[in-house]
Amino acid sequence: MTVLSHILGFPRIGLHRELKKSLENYWNGQCNKNDLLKIGRQLRMRHWQQQKDIGIDLIPVGDFAWYDHVLTNSFMVNNIPDRHRNYAGNDNVDIDLLFFVARGGYNNYKESIAASDMIKWFNTNYHYIVPEFVFGQKFELKWIQLLDEVDEALSLGYNVKPVLLGPLTYLWLGKTKGNKFNKLLLLDSLLLVYKEILEKLAKKGISWVQIDEPILVLELPNEWKEIFYHAYFQFKDNIQLLLTTYFDSISHQIDVIREIPVQGIHVDCTIKDNDLSVIHKKLPSNWLLSAGVINGRNIWCSDLYSCFKQLSLLTSNREIWVGSSCSLLHSPIDLSNEVKLNKEIKNQLAFAIQKCKELVMLRTALNEINDTQYQHALQQYSIHKCPRLNPSIIRDELVEVRLENIISTKHHRKHPYEIRKIVQKEYFKLPILPITTIGSFPQTEEIRKMRLDFKSGRLDYYLYCVNIRKYIKKIILEQENIGLDVLVHGEIERNDMVEYFSEHLNGFIFTQNGWIQSYGSRCVKPPIIIGDVSRRDNKEITVKWINYAQSLTNKPVKGMLTGPITIMSWSFCREDINPKIISLQIASAIQDEVMDLENAGINIIQIDEPAFRESLPLKISAWSKYLKWAVESFKVCSSLAKDSTQIHTHMCYSEFSDIIDIIVELDADVITIEASRSNLDILECFKEIKNFNSIGPGIYDVHSSVIPSVEYFTKRLYKIFKYISIERLWVNPDCGLKTRSWREVIHSLTNMVQAVKKMRKNI
Repeated sequence: MTVLSHILGFPRIGLHRELKKSLENYWNGQCNKNDLLKIGRQLRMRHWQQQKDIGIDLIPVGDFAWYDHVLTNSFMVNNIPDRHRNYAGNDNVDIDLLFFVARGGYNNYKESIAASDMIKWFNTNYHYIVPEFVFGQKFELKWIQLLDEVDEALSLGYNVKPVLLGPLTYLWLGKTKGNKFNKLLLLDSLLLVYKEILEKLAKKGISWVQIDEPILVLELPNEWKEIFYHAYFQFKDNIQLLLTTYFDSISHQIDVIREIPVQGIHVDCTIKDNDLSVIHKKLPSNWLLSAGVINGRNIWCSDLYSCFKQLSLLTSNREIWVGSSCSLLHSPIDLSNEVKLNKEIKNQLAFAIQKCKELVMLRTALNEINDTQYQHALQQYSIHKCPRLNPSIIRDELVEVRLENIISTKHHRKHPYEIRKIVQKEYFKLPILPITTIGSFPQTEEIRKMRLDFKSGRLDYYLYCVNIRKYIKKIILEQENIGLDVLVHGEIERNDMVEYFSEHLNGFIFTQNGWIQSYGSRCVKPPIIIGDVSRRDNKEITVKWINYAQSLTNKPVKGMLTGPITIMSWSFCREDINPKIISLQIASAIQDEVMDLENAGINIIQIDEPAFRESLPLKISAWSKYLKWAVESFKVCSSLAKDSTQIHTHMCYSEFSDIIDIIVELDADVITIEASRSNLDILECFKEIKNFNSIGPGIYDVHSSVIPSVEYFTKRLYKIFKYISIERLWVNPDCGLKTRSWREVIHSLTNMVQAVKKMRKNI
């Protein structure tokens, strides 16, 4: 049987972030809708043609999204919250309404409408817009972007494989509004829409549909496992379905999966527990088996020869496809665009384009199994490409000795929080309901240009420092005028919260154009961890600018640091190193920075860990091992701080209620969490937790252009009081303010401060 190659999805943003720029231009009124739609068509056509030219057999269609593929799915089934639908004033479901759901805004009466919730896509740094469900709702086919794009691709002559988010995963990812109910009660209505879509695709001559059900890698409740057969039985005569899983193993679900009436399954073969030989034996013999052997979440070359040896044993017994482990959405686009990388290291990397080429090489060798020249080519590729870095690049004996000492030591603050709290109250003399922000302030075009000019040598160091001081001074003055209690320096010098710190650490390298999408138009450029981590030349990273900010005010200024779990999780790591080792090495470097800040007189220090929940294993049974070393990593950073040094941490856009007791174990003096998009629902979990320290639930959604009113903030504060005692409560936005304009920031923070001042008077 002929082996085919395919990928589960291609990056959407464009090699030069064309989609990001067009979206932001559209939102700012600098281009019209036709211009935006044109860019989308150009990107789809370019990406389809690139895959075809490389030799990919089946081109995924439906992987393109204007904001997020889960939100696209919500629009497809006409699942639009009433607060957003009413804004439209009619039944017109268009791209502006889609952006309104994602970003919030104002209705025709100038009333602010909150965006839908946004959280992490499984254990990645990609964010999706959370579907909202109400009891008894009905679904219908409404937004036909998928069908239109299938027509578009077919008209251009491509061999198309549509991509659909599966109905059960879609329900699982959503949340109920109003009175709680079992989401599975909505399944039958949802299945009618999916059946209609599949019938329309069949009429277009489509042979296979990739239907993504990644929740099959989770440890699902029995009723969810049992419903899969019922759901897919509705589609059994429509079209051939490739049931697609990724991010973890399916070995625990194989007995459930083999009964689902589909024609094939995709397995993430980069997960060690997914033993293809075992899965092959347990699956129905007539099923197609798609082997996701090329890692879609990392940037190292694949061992193609090992893949060949494994798959060659199966090709005579079963129809086989070779593919990426998951969508290449999580990979940069093209390595050939990197001209400054170390050649030895670059030779061992593969971005989306190169991963497609790997798949074609592997497919060809499997189809020409009797021609040894193709096997030899795979063998040579694997010898020269697979990561075998020079020890002089990756090893640092001093770091490894220090790591041994860290592992053998218990890390905790000298005294418990209740004692530290008394010391800090006397030291800082902050008012009740202290007000702060999360760290960053608006990063204007002028600021980004200044950093770029400095990096490229067009601006010398002296003038760069003059400019940074000017911006910091403005930020401090604005915060004092607004009336904040604990200030920040604004992070003007930082390009990204992970990349900036990584640039000051040994063991990292950086790309020029290795962008991946985080959410909407937000893109990040993950560093690459290649070796042992420590501060470069043991030099302080943040003290200079934070110290300068502190010199401008009598109010305390927070030192702003990124934590070890987040730096590790938002980087591309070597696959041969235990994540625990990487995290503890980074933690020791952050510990040094905490001590330097403290010695410089900075006594409030925030160690951000937004990736703490995101990095949890997907199976609950594997949580405890990760959480043990993740908590330890944080404590390494903070444990040497004096009682009078107040340690903050910040977390956002994840389901924290699952591990709130573990977050308490971090023993941060103050934790700030994103909470506004979920309408503060996360606070429910604090009813059961009696021993948490101080907390600041975010009450200003920084990813929306809405400027909340004083009344809005007042209502939020009254709701918070039901869950958190006033003496433990801080007031702050959800996250950093770098993506907002100065006008939005000043108005919103001013309203927040006014609301708090009224509260203080009432209290």
